[in-house]
Amino acid sequence: MARTTGAVGALHGLGAIVLAAVPLAMVLANRSSPAVVGLAALLFLAAGLIEDRRAVVAAVASPLRSPLGLCALAFLAWCGLSFAWSPFPALSLRTASEFLPTLLAAYLVARLAPGRLPAGTATLAAGMFGLACLVVVADLASDLALRRLLGGRIAYFVHNRPAMTILLVGITLTGLLLAQGRRWWALAVVGLGLTAILRSVSGAASLGLLAGLAMLAVTRLAPARVALGLAGAGLCLAVALAPIEGEILHRLMPEAAHDRLVQSSSRARVAIARSFGAAVAADPWTGAGFGTSARFADVPAAQGLEPDLRAMLAVGHPHNSFLQVWAELGIVGAALASAVLLLTLRGIAGLPPPDMAVALTLVAAASAIAFVEHGAWQPWWTAGLGAAVVWLRETGTGQAASASTRLRPESLAR
Repeated sequence: MARTTGAVGALHGLGAIVLAAVPLAMVLANRSSPAVVGLAALLFLAAGLIEDRRAVVAAVASPLRSPLGLCALAFLAWCGLSFAWSPFPALSLRTASEFLPTLLAAYLVARLAPGRLPAGTATLAAGMFGLACLVVVADLASDLALRRLLGGRIAYFVHNRPAMTILLVGITLTGLLLAQGRRWWALAVVGLGLTAILRSVSGAASLGLLAGLAMLAVTRLAPARVALGLAGAGLCLAVALAPIEGEILHRLMPEAAHDRLVQSSSRARVAIARSFGAAVAADPWTGAGFGTSARFADVPAAQGLEPDLRAMLAVGHPHNSFLQVWAELGIVGAALASAVLLLTLRGIAGLPPPDMAVALTLVAAASAIAFVEHGAWQPWWTAGLGAAVVWLRETGTGQAASASTRLRPESLAR
């Protein structure tokens, strides 16, 4: 029994170290988070199976029977069903083979790690987080000396993915540190995270930071129902306006604004959004099929578009995850995605106020990034969200354990 307990503790410790290293791994190799989160998930899964298999099955399966879990499964089922009309089933399968294992790993680590992390894990994560931020700042200040040394791609935008991961993880890690009373560590995470994000050339990370700060201010200044209502309205608008985003920006965005945002390629982004929006209008019901954005210029819905619109479909994805869902999965996929998002907010509504504030800040930051940046199914993004959710759930687990200790009979007798 002691040997088994020792093995479980060792696996939990290794899993915690691996999980804490996610931001630093992304800085050193900006597509590495799926492998890192996958390894952490395997370590915690192995520990759980050794310790109590029934508890692992319950922890993994029970959320899937909730309305949110059933809706998420329905969304994934629709993604799978769309293979039937995808003009490129091999491409759909390849995209799924990259996305689904990472999604599973993120789900497993988010379910199995909280409550099983060794003492001091948050401090370790803060130290690795700070090192990741310092490496980003130093590398950019030295004209990418580290990238040259490692033989990686020499371009300032290579730190964009790490910057977005730093934002996601930094939000919930700060919440965990504050809940544990480690205010100086939390302050260090905030300061170094802000420095790395603002020093990077990632406009999406900066936008996500602004959205997160705005939501945090709302949670502090307004009643919880107002913050939840604003978050729900924002998510619904993000989904509803995605197909016409390009046309709205094309008509309302002045040239002076484009000139100021030249480094963000705003003109190209508006043209891309118009093109994918036109394709959605041509086939709004079922979409072109899961994962087809990489060859969207060749899908049936694109064949009737004007040549200048069709040309912009070759970029690989619309730089808007909500629009990508519309383009690939149609109105059914968009409706299911909306239901998942709103049910997520319903779950957040049940959290204690401090945890709710952190969760809504994460939702706002992640949604803002998703509206302007990467492809919806990119594994590094899914892995980063999974890592962020672990720290959020660990905060709640620690508070619950603390409350349980305070309510034990022996504590009441003191």
